[in-house]
Formats: sequence, structure tokens, C-alpha cells
Amino acid sequence: MEPSTSEPAVRLIPLGGLGEIGLNMMLVEFGDDVVAVDCGLMFPDPDELPGIDYVIPDFSYAVAKRDGFRAVLLTHGHEDHIGALPYLLRTTRIPVYGTPLTLALVAEKLREHNLLETADLRPMKPHDRIEAGPFRIEPIRVTHSIADGIGLAIDTPVGTIVHTGDFKLDPSPLDGETPDYKRFTELGEHGVLLLCSDSTNVGRPGHTRSELDVGVALRERFQRASGRIVVATFASHIHRIQQVLTLAAEHGRRVALLGMSMEKNVRVASELGYLRVPADLVMPLDDLVALPPGRQVILSTGSQGEPNSALSLLATGEHRAMQVERGDLVIISARVIPGNERTIGRVINALLRRGADVLYEDNAFVHVSGHASQEDLKLMLNLTRPRYFMPVHGEYRHLLGHARLAESVGLASDRVFLVEDGAVVEMTKTAARVIGHLPVDRVLVDGKGIGDIGSVVLRDRQILAESGLVAVSLVIDRTGRVVSGPEIASRGFVYMQENRPLIDEIKQAVMDAVTGRDPATPGDREAIGALVRTTVRQFINQRFQRKPIVLPIILEV
Repeated sequence: MEPSTSEPAVRLIPLGGLGEIGLNMMLVEFGDDVVAVDCGLMFPDPDELPGIDYVIPDFSYAVAKRDGFRAVLLTHGHEDHIGALPYLLRTTRIPVYGTPLTLALVAEKLREHNLLETADLRPMKPHDRIEAGPFRIEPIRVTHSIADGIGLAIDTPVGTIVHTGDFKLDPSPLDGETPDYKRFTELGEHGVLLLCSDSTNVGRPGHTRSELDVGVALRERFQRASGRIVVATFASHIHRIQQVLTLAAEHGRRVALLGMSMEKNVRVASELGYLRVPADLVMPLDDLVALPPGRQVILSTGSQGEPNSALSLLATGEHRAMQVERGDLVIISARVIPGNERTIGRVINALLRRGADVLYEDNAFVHVSGHASQEDLKLMLNLTRPRYFMPVHGEYRHLLGHARLAESVGLASDRVFLVEDGAVVEMTKTAARVIGHLPVDRVLVDGKGIGDIGSVVLRDRQILAESGLVAVSLVIDRTGRVVSGPEIASRGFVYMQENRPLIDEIKQAVMDAVTGRDPATPGDREAIGALVRTTVRQFINQRFQRKPIVLPIILEV
């Protein structure tokens, strides 16, 4: 993209994360050089994107830079910040920088995609100085709901950009790694050109509570529980997992891990020293269930009610090794991500029907957020004192709320950039403005297919889900005369065994249309297929006011 000014200029281009929760990826560009902050995915709403596994950013603009694409800088190891990396690294080999835990989680993902051997993973830690073309990058310690989180100070030829990543300002984190208030203050005193700050929790007043507060609340629950305890949390929440393991050991309980991601993350965090697992505490589930219930703790995935998760299988009684029973205590120690309310609600109801006591965010204090609330966000603005401000990470309502919050602490509205994915914000030493917009379509991943599912296929899937499919097959000769059929097959329209008269009527309508067509009508397969489709659609619409997909299958002998 050509600069719009003769002055040296740096450009920020969000490819995702501004206008939605997830999909986080921000480009910082100077001339032909570019670095990316994060490379995340988004889990789709199944009602809007049926059958889609993931949504990833459109990398095409950055990949087109080729040798100028200097690095990907990762702020932490959550899927919405690292999950799209395997898809980027299939197309280009580029250095990926992250803290040790973040890179360990990335390595696990790349191993699954057979990309680890060719990946260029480079560890970094707070206070390091990293050179990437014209950029000098410094990681800055922050706290979040996953260990080893950082913000970034990116020194560019026109000024310093500070990107907070996902953060909270926890004064007493479990691992003792407090946010680096001093460094944020020093950057503010030196001069920050632009602050990009996490907007997720902008609607919450006050300060976000410490992770230690959750530990105190969980300890009370452990002291009162007489039966089995099941704790569902994010597998990436290493500090929450540590607190559960510590409490289990204190109360003479043993622990089993449920869910592949839980097992993987506990293993990785333990190997790197981020998680301290007391000896002989963790054991296989088959062995744990042989102990008295009062000695059992189960750490499970599925805090969002995912249909095939460990917690969902326990709720429906479909788990192979154990059943939730009356007297069990189930603690869902996680925030419900917007959009997941119905699925987690179904899981909670199912657990209650099985006689378990269920604690979750609405009825007990069992979770604290990993994101900064209003007073923390104000403090970040006051520490860094940026010339310009861009709220990031959130839906439009979050970005707007953060923009207004910035104005409330004295930042002029013309210095706040309320933009969404694809906007190109250009800054020089003397000015800043939005200069254009890139077409940044979301890329849909369905199985091994990447970007091959478009609006037409999605519309067909929605129609299939809403109205079903009717397939009509018949065999014709070269003159268009029906030799065999028609045969009808239906999925999601009617149950054929109970509607034989209706099926016979559809067959007759098809025969009447094909045999009674105008002699001038071609007898080829394509024309007869179109006639069959129209006939069946009209018949069903007139009779039922439904519009299933009609699939004619015409064979010629």
C-alpha cells in the first residue's frame, strides 16, 4: 500500500479482532516491512456458519509482502491468538516469537499439522529487545487467564506503539509475576505514539478481582464437599488448574484429568515449570473412580458446554468410565462466552437432573475474569499517556465503550480511532488518520478445506437444516422417455415410511410433467432435470409452503 504522505509513516491494519470476539491479528507496517501481532482463530456460531470448524483471518495481504513479512509476535497462548498459525505457516515460513509457554502450546498445534519441523519458533521474555526489519520489539509482562502473557512495545521509525494483548492488572498473581507497571510508566514518560488496548471487559465497572480470590472461594467449597468434586475450566487456565491441584492435595483427594486439551496442557505446563503437580496426585480416571467419592477430584474441559466435551458426556451419562451422581459437586469455573449460553444451560440442567449440586458464575463466586475492567483500563491509559488510542479485541459495542472511556480520562475524540477489521490507520510523527480499507474476508475452515466454503454452500446448508432435501432419480433414454423411476428419497422433509401416499403423489406429478412436456422441449438430461426440480418445488410449496432443496438425478441409457 502506497503512503499517502511524503513523511515516513507507519500503518496499522487489523485483520481480525476488531468487531468480533476472537480472530485476533494486527499488522504493523512500515514501507514494505510488516510484523503481525497474534494470529488467532474464531469458533463459529453454528447457526450462522453450519458445519464450519474454525474461522481464520485472511492473510493474503501480509503473505504478499514475502520477504518484508518479518515476524509474528504472540502475546499469549489462547486459541483466539495462536489458533490460525498452522494455516499461515502452510503458506509462508516466517519467524514466530512468543514466551516459552506460548511457544510450547504453538508447538503442540504445529505437530498436529505436521508443520513443527519447518517452523521457526523463537522464544522471548520480558525486557528482551528483538530486531525485525525497521521494528524493535520489547515484551512487557502482563497478567491474564493464562500464564506467560505479555504486552508489546513496538518501536517504529515514527514512534512507539504499545499493544497490551489480553490483560488484567492483578496485583497478586498466583505465580508472583505482576504486571510491569514500571515499564508501562517509563514508556508513557518517553512518549507513546499509539496505545492498542484490550476492550473485552469495558462494560464492567471497577477493578477485575485477583485470581487468589477464586482460590479462597474454592477452598471453602472443598472444605464443605463430602462427595466427588468435578471442576470444569479452560484447559489453558494454568493458574486455576494449579489452585485446584493444590486444594485437592490439601484435602487428601486425588485428581483425574478429563479432555485431551486438559491432559496436554497440564503435561506441557508441568514440563516447563509453570505448574507444580504434587507427586502421586494425578491418576487415571479408571483408578480414581475406585476410590471413595470423598477422595475424588476431576478436572474437566467443557466449561462452555461443547457437545462432545468431557463435561457434556458426564452430564448426559455417556462417559465410558463414570456417572455423575447425587451428592457430587460440579463447579463450572469459567465465564460463559457470549453465544454459548444455551449450550452451557443445557449441560447445567442435565447435571442438576442427575442430582449434582452445580456452581457457576450466576449462582456462586467461582471465577474471575482475565480481562481488565473499567478502572484497570483507565489506569493503562494513564500510565502510557498515548498520543493516539485504538481500542482492540471486542465487538463494536466493546470498542465504542472503550473509546468513550478514553475520552473520559482526557483523550480528545479526534485522537481515538474507533475502527474495525480491514481499516488502514496511518500515523506519522505529526498526524494520524484512516486512509482506506482492505477487503479482509473471513476464511472458513471445514475439515481439510480452507476457504473453499462460500455463501452459496452455507445457504444450502441452512436450507437443508431448515427444510430438508428431496432427491428425485429417474432413468431416461436418448429421446427423453422415462425408462425407470421416478424414485424419491427424502432427508429432513418427511419420514417416508409414514407418508407413502404423499411420495406416490410426488412421483405421479414428476411423471405427468416429464411425459406431458411440450414436444419442442429438449429431451436431454439437463432440461429434464430442471423440469423435475421445478415440478417438485411447486408441488411441495403449494401443499406445505416449504422449500426443501430438490436434487434431480437423471441417468441416460
